[in-house]
Amino acid sequence: MTDTKREGGCLCGAVRYEVSWPPMMLVTCACTNCQKQSGAAASVVGAVARDALVLSGTLKTYEDRADSGNAVYRQFCPDCGSPILTDTRAAREGNLIFFKAGTLDDTADLVPTMHCWTASGQRWVHYPQGDIVMQRQEGLG
Repeated sequence: MTDTKREGGCLCGAVRYEVSWPPMMLVTCACTNCQKQSGAAASVVGAVARDALVLSGTLKTYEDRADSGNAVYRQFCPDCGSPILTDTRAAREGNLIFFKAGTLDDTADLVPTMHCWTASGQRWVHYPQGDIVMQRQEGLG
């Protein structure tokens, strides 16, 4: 465990958070729903232990469904709509929470090394050699 922290928040500033740094994993997800939620080719997601997240402000939750049928809780600022957290039952059981890394105040050194749901990703996206590339999701919560 590290004492280093990183802060982030929503576009309007109503929601702020702090997470331990570096995260346990930094992943891109190109599932169709992450593309829709992020408005981009993929969502960049960090994972930390649940107790390594300190949140201030109120989030609204949209209960989405994964291809498996399992609930995916997408949490966002109710004022500006910025996506902040993603949660699942498996993540809760594993004591993890996923944060949208693009909402960090400093994103200059973000280097995801795992990419999931590439089967539904944009064809123009190319993944770095040596990274873990999964056609679907394999055990990420």
